[in-house]
Amino acid sequence: MSEESIRTYLGTVERQLAADGCGPRWEQWGGSPVLIGRRADFRMRWAATKLHLFTVATAVPEITVQTVEGFTAQALRYAKTNKGGLPVGFQTGLAVFPVLVSDRVDPAAMAWAEEKQRNQFGCFARPVVVDAANGYAGYYQGKPMVGLAYAAHLIEKGNLYFRSAPVA
Repeated sequence: MSEESIRTYLGTVERQLAADGCGPRWEQWGGSPVLIGRRADFRMRWAATKLHLFTVATAVPEITVQTVEGFTAQALRYAKTNKGGLPVGFQTGLAVFPVLVSDRVDPAAMAWAEEKQRNQFGCFARPVVVDAANGYAGYYQGKPMVGLAYAAHLIEKGNLYFRSAPVA
């Protein structure tokens, strides 16, 4: 898979985010381009809370468990810092899709991303590992006990942003 194909995938994700009202933009993190999109939704069925959803995506040379863990922590820190409004946990939640794209993916990293949602107080991360060589985007699509109210919303958004973006 070429760099051009990876850029095409990220461009498709950018268009999906724009079409869903996420206001995507590109930033530089440590000299690398990172796509960031965000939206906020309020639902009474979420116990009258607002969920801030950030998508943070970039291409990397190789994806390992350590890489995806580190990027997930970095994306969560970014989202917490840039959310604004009430503190997380006070009628507001925070969810992040940290997305790494590469044509070199350790199977253990894919398994780590698909295994479970990563939780912190009032914050949820669903890491996304995109194997550009195989044309597959892997991420957790379950309904965990912590954050259960938001699960269907996160599954819907994940499928919209990542499953509909062709990798190959």
